[in-house]
Amino acid sequence: MADGNEPPTNDDPNNLPTPSGGRIQQLDIQDEMRDSYLTYAMSVIISRALPDARDGLKPSQRRILVAMNDLNLGPNSGRIKCAKITGDTSGNYHPHGSEGLYPTLVRLAQDWVMRSPLVDKQGNFGSLAGLPPAAQRYTEARLSAVASEMLHDLKRQTVDFVPTYDQRMTEPVVLPSRFPNLLVNGSNGIAVGMATSIPPHNASEVCDGVIMLIDDPEVTVDELMQAIPAPDFPTGGIIMGRFGTRQAYQTGRSTITLRARTHFEVDGRSDVIVVTEIPYLETRDRIREKLEALAKEDRVKGIARVIDLTDRKIPSWQVRLHIVLKKDADKEVVLAQLFQYSPLQVTVSMILLALVGNRPKTLTLKELIQEFLRHRIDVIRRRTEYLLGEARKRKHVVEGLLIAQLDIDHVIQTIRDSSSRAQARERLTEIDVPREMVERALGTEGFRLFSMENDEAANYNLTTRQAEAIVSMQLGSLANLEREELGGEHQKLLEDIKGYLELLSDEANIRAVIRGEMEDLKSKYGEKRRTTISDEELGDVDRDALITEEPMVVTLSQRGYVKRTQLSVYQAQNRGGRGIAGAKSDGDDPIEHLFVASTHDYLLFFTDRGKVYWSKVYDLPLQGRTAKGRALINLLQLDKDERVEQCLAVREFAEDRYLIKVTAGGIVKKTVLSAYSRPLKGGLIAINLDDDDRLIDVRIVGEDDDVLLATSSGMAIRFSQSDARAMGRATRGVKGIKLGKSDVVIGMAIPADDHTLLTVCENGYGKRTPFGPGDVSGDEVDDDAVESDDEGTEEANAYSGNAQYRRQNRGGKGLRDIKTTKRNGPVIDVLSVSEQDEVLMVTAKGKIQRIRAGDISQVGRNTQGVRVIRLEEGDKLVSTARIPYEVAASLADDEAETPVDDATDSVPETSEPTTELDAGDDSRSDDDQEA
Repeated sequence: MADGNEPPTNDDPNNLPTPSGGRIQQLDIQDEMRDSYLTYAMSVIISRALPDARDGLKPSQRRILVAMNDLNLGPNSGRIKCAKITGDTSGNYHPHGSEGLYPTLVRLAQDWVMRSPLVDKQGNFGSLAGLPPAAQRYTEARLSAVASEMLHDLKRQTVDFVPTYDQRMTEPVVLPSRFPNLLVNGSNGIAVGMATSIPPHNASEVCDGVIMLIDDPEVTVDELMQAIPAPDFPTGGIIMGRFGTRQAYQTGRSTITLRARTHFEVDGRSDVIVVTEIPYLETRDRIREKLEALAKEDRVKGIARVIDLTDRKIPSWQVRLHIVLKKDADKEVVLAQLFQYSPLQVTVSMILLALVGNRPKTLTLKELIQEFLRHRIDVIRRRTEYLLGEARKRKHVVEGLLIAQLDIDHVIQTIRDSSSRAQARERLTEIDVPREMVERALGTEGFRLFSMENDEAANYNLTTRQAEAIVSMQLGSLANLEREELGGEHQKLLEDIKGYLELLSDEANIRAVIRGEMEDLKSKYGEKRRTTISDEELGDVDRDALITEEPMVVTLSQRGYVKRTQLSVYQAQNRGGRGIAGAKSDGDDPIEHLFVASTHDYLLFFTDRGKVYWSKVYDLPLQGRTAKGRALINLLQLDKDERVEQCLAVREFAEDRYLIKVTAGGIVKKTVLSAYSRPLKGGLIAINLDDDDRLIDVRIVGEDDDVLLATSSGMAIRFSQSDARAMGRATRGVKGIKLGKSDVVIGMAIPADDHTLLTVCENGYGKRTPFGPGDVSGDEVDDDAVESDDEGTEEANAYSGNAQYRRQNRGGKGLRDIKTTKRNGPVIDVLSVSEQDEVLMVTAKGKIQRIRAGDISQVGRNTQGVRVIRLEEGDKLVSTARIPYEVAASLADDEAETPVDDATDSVPETSEPTTELDAGDDSRSDDDQEA
């Protein structure tokens, strides 16, 4: 019977015998090739071609730095031959031969390739001209200061070590890498089926990005781009646009266009294109040869000759090429052709691929920084644990020495009576040391920690390690000075151990250490950016994808200076305060329009001539709160003397939405919003105006909305938008309100159930009144009622009935909204606001105040109102804007931490429930008060 150990029979087709007695195992060739190829591919990916996300190095680069560290080639040591460095690297660490090591070493030293070189070179290491380096037996090198930062703490068990290829030594899997090398120096590599192309970045900016992530782990890529806007190539150049960079940082893959830095000069009678910086990884000689070939082949007409004037007076990463043009050549045309046909403009691939846990992964900008930060946290934790262990070991030894010195005569006698060193060590461990002696030797704090680490007992025995230290102690250690130094060392060890334990107790402490490291690295190795970023985008680019969506305050002055400012700049204040400086403005150019819009909104600029111009909010200049802005005529193709009267922010040009336009003469016109979705550079006709009329206000309305028109004399009329039929763009419109003598329409509002009408007058007074239902019955007011200034009756101040704005027929006189007395002045604006909304108010002198709408009193329709802003002498209120409560709520956290700008800019005002009247105002009467 078979015992189960017999070889397989010849009937097994997958295990056949050979003539020599062996066995042949049959395998599927497809499976075997797939498995073998995948094994080979992963070996290339991990062991040769791709960088590690933690230290940004490939294995060959890491091994060169480790070998140089073994040779003690620090930044302060002397340089040695590169042949010795590559030889030691190949013999000790690198299993793939030494042929590729020297080119790798050379690349680490070239400052036109590495943004922060890792090797300090001496000799011919090549040049930007494209010349090759000298042989390795002629060149010398040592580690740079940056490389020493990457190797710092290597011997403190901060990283894992694995056996080398011949099992004789060990090598680190990754370097501790205090320096963020992957982003700063970038990396290029081609593996099997994948490649990495990470461009270099500015060290200062990368350190700022790491600090930003430490301070706010939830930071977005767009916010990180404020610190790291784009790559910073060691050879400078100009990055065309921001779209490619943002796409790469968001997705891990993209391309960017890099252009040489050029300018024009005149040499005699000839124009010269001077090239001072060339694209990354291009060589000067190759570019010159290509330019000469283009001129010779007549592909670029107008080039007379190309002269290389590069010398040693300029940095090694710069060039000076003169492209001399023919007399009849157009320099702008020639330069554009050179960018198209020559290496003066190249496309740089950005593939943020690196090894994460020995697996290739495409990373975003934030993930790249997170991997580095995660690595540094692990390194610092392991370093601290190592230092803690070493400190505890040394503390243990020092404690034994301190205890022995209290009874040194007994210790010496014990050693003298011993026959050997081993016996002396053994007999010392048998001595019973009273706890009182231990406390006297170590002090109160030292004994407390000693008791926590040792069992409670009447006596204590020295350990073998302590006994060995005592036996090895020299007689000179018995001097008083030596004993004092030993006590000081013990105290220092106690403090160090306490610090290590505190550092390990919370990861936030470790992050604080890393933050300090980044600040230190920035001060040591930070440089100014070499590569500039142009706002000019090449090709068809979705510009919306480049701009972070956020609320902006858009400001337009009377003379047509426009700007946008971040909404968070403005701090909320109490009603009646003086406000903060909002823009550089004076009596000759007060701010006229101010509203809040998203950066992605479209802006419709309506002019006094009834035309509309189209723009994006992000196209406006982003300036500070006190900046004047930029002339709108530089942004829009306005006709001579044409003036913008109103701006409107639109997100989508919907078919079921309408634009209601009103003129100063009371004419209204309704047009479907989609009619304005295709603007022309020269503008579109929005409304046909009478010769003596002008456009005042524009609003977006829906099918069921009402419209409320307000006049400067305090009148208001409410009617359904359906009363005005939809018309084309180039039409006049219909009458909206019947105006009195010298009266004009000043604004328009869209009533809502949960909103109130805010009416603001020129002298800083205003009020809120509920709109009320539109279908409230009531007769038209007569001329006497609307012209009367009598406000003392109880009915006029009541908060019901006539206080509401009932719907009327279009074209009527309307109802009394507010008393336009001498105290108030004429009405300058009306807004539809909710209780939670906030209101921005602007004066002619450029003061801005932001208050909560709910802080303004709600009173009846036919009243004077309360003070909403305290004006300086000679100032007046010119504009208001509503901040929706959703936007205002998002700013609450920022405002809690925002300090008041200046005592002179913001004067707190006590909130009073009644009208604030100026003392000594002779224009007041007994009835000039509100209910």
